[in-house]
Amino acid sequence: MTDGLFITFEGIEGCGKTTQIRLLADHLRAAGRSVVLTREPGGTPAAEAIRTILLDPAHDGLAPTTELLLYAAARAQHVHQVIRPAVGAGAVVLCDRFADSTEAYQGGGRALSQETIQTLRKVATGDTWPDCTILLDLSAAEGLSRTRSRGALDRIEGEPLAFHERVRAAFLDIAAREPKRVAVVNAAASVETVAEAVRVRIDALLREAEATA
Repeated sequence: MTDGLFITFEGIEGCGKTTQIRLLADHLRAAGRSVVLTREPGGTPAAEAIRTILLDPAHDGLAPTTELLLYAAARAQHVHQVIRPAVGAGAVVLCDRFADSTEAYQGGGRALSQETIQTLRKVATGDTWPDCTILLDLSAAEGLSRTRSRGALDRIEGEPLAFHERVRAAFLDIAAREPKRVAVVNAAASVETVAEAVRVRIDALLREAEATA
């Protein structure tokens, strides 16, 4: 059986990842593709339990290194239980966040060592890596405005603007470093404009994969 594809969506809080992943899933399913939707932290019962700890404002005393290790633990289980089997079975896996978020949030936002982050990434993911990443880019101020309009903030959303600006800058650094993998889409545009840009990128990726199969 031909392996599927692993596609991740990244961006700051409020950039519209959840909406765009669902729209892309609908598009791919209408075209007859097998699609698996998942998220990080989460995607498995154990990882969802870790997600609750990470995002609960009651745990605002978590040390940055503790936070990093919890994300890595959740990711290791997610890759083992969901992502790798689904891709191996030929599905298109659409994941809301992956290891780029750790580099952006814990590296850019928390200023943790990139060497440590990359070492843990390799331990948690092995050779599992996205075929394509959609980076929905938006100003940190606009992202937080959108997030606050939805109600109560989780532990990460509640960080100050400067934190989220560092996270955005780190995401853009990743995109500049890996332009073939990471497609930057202007998330300030309308939902349909963003969705069309995403569809164009992913349809091209699928055609390329079929041509080389």
